[in-house]
Amino acid sequence: MTADSLLAITVLWGFVFIYAVMATMDFGAGFWSMIYFNKEKTNATNIANRYLSPTWEVTNVFIVAIVIALVSFFPGATFILGTVLLIPGSFILILLALRSGFLVFSHVAKDYEKGLTYVSGISGFIIPALLMLVLPITHGGYIEQINEVHQLNFAALFTSPNIYAFMGFAISSTLFLSSLLLADYSNVADELEAYRVYRRDALILGPISLLMAFLIMITLRIEATWLYTNMLDYLPFLIGSVLLFILAGAALFFPSARHKGRIGRPRLAVIAVTIQYLLASYAYGRAHLPYMIYPDVTIESGFTHPNTFRALFVTYIVGFLILFPGFVYFWKLFMKDKRYLKQNES
Repeated sequence: MTADSLLAITVLWGFVFIYAVMATMDFGAGFWSMIYFNKEKTNATNIANRYLSPTWEVTNVFIVAIVIALVSFFPGATFILGTVLLIPGSFILILLALRSGFLVFSHVAKDYEKGLTYVSGISGFIIPALLMLVLPITHGGYIEQINEVHQLNFAALFTSPNIYAFMGFAISSTLFLSSLLLADYSNVADELEAYRVYRRDALILGPISLLMAFLIMITLRIEATWLYTNMLDYLPFLIGSVLLFILAGAALFFPSARHKGRIGRPRLAVIAVTIQYLLASYAYGRAHLPYMIYPDVTIESGFTHPNTFRALFVTYIVGFLILFPGFVYFWKLFMKDKRYLKQNES
């Protein structure tokens, strides 16, 4: 593995991680908006919509960055992935388009608000599970060559326990991360009833997410021994991830530093869980190397020309330097603007 290819895969994995965290919170917010629709006592749907409204467009920036980085940095891997993921990828794009359209129209067509909210909520529940399919597909055993054309073996895919473990983890993590962030958001907005609802949801879904993570490891040991063995080399990162999960759970029982008599520090829990997922994703990503698609494509065989990479990398750095301050400014406005946090639906 050359320094250029390692740098390229690091950039790509960074985009994947940022999108994974932001998208799970975004998709989950749409689901909770659907679940608590018309339950005015908790104001939970209003909180979810306040979060969802300004963030779904920002989140989509990173999925575009992932696709562009994959195509430009690793064209060899893109060709195979684009071929085998044609059907599930097309389904994901259709759902993303439907969800985006319904999110817009649900705020305009009030007579159809309930139906549109359910469509966006359900699609937001399915999309993370489909997106997560990309990871186990790269582990080997699901791609076959017929007449020198790579095809996805759907029989192997839908009979694999590892696939369902990854999908279960995607769904539970989506709901866990989103409920945790919405608990923090409700806490800052002083929406006490909504805070209690989302804190309760996070406490329920957190252990389910951890269980799904253990199921992934168990099924990996059977279906992708090479990856399981490599991940054990990064066991300290996995142990650290579990410890941070415990810290996040404990933070929801700490006395609030800002609100006397209120239980929980959701901001600390959000930070701990984000670092937890970062450690776990680092262990998984490092264990996956040097393969992008096992055993056909490595990061070297799929890599673009080094000169092309260097030119593209400079472009990415410049673009990131331009966009990053804007994202930070947006987040500060979004999470700290009291007028927006405390607004009520007309």
